[in-house]
Amino acid sequence: MDAADVRIAIGSLSQRTGTNVETIRYYERVGLLAAPARSLGGYRLYGTGQLKRLIFIRRARALGFSIDEVRTLLRLADERKRPCSEVRVVAEAHLKDVHAKIADLRRMERVLKTTVARCAQGSGPTAH
Repeated sequence: MDAADVRIAIGSLSQRTGTNVETIRYYERVGLLAAPARSLGGYRLYGTGQLKRLIFIRRARALGFSIDEVRTLLRLADERKRPCSEVRVVAEAHLKDVHAKIADLRRMERVLKTTVARCAQGSGPTAH
């Protein structure tokens, strides 16, 4: 942790990111988030890097990425010296997943718009 790095307790980290304290601890246990420094009293103290990483994890999870997928994305970010050909293969696979999720969301959007329109007209939500 850099000397200029802000140190915040787990409760503050939880509030700033909207992440449950137990979820933060879980991310530490599964290796998505590095174990933080500890205060003299034994309290977890998180730095700016961990805050940014947790925000990234939360965003990826909200977008539907699994824990393993998030782990892979983080590994890509962490291993900047990794050969570009390896990174490209992993990134291409994730890009395909992103495109599939976008297509699914667009289909869901169309169904929901149709349902809202039918209900607004009083014709019932059933779409055939």
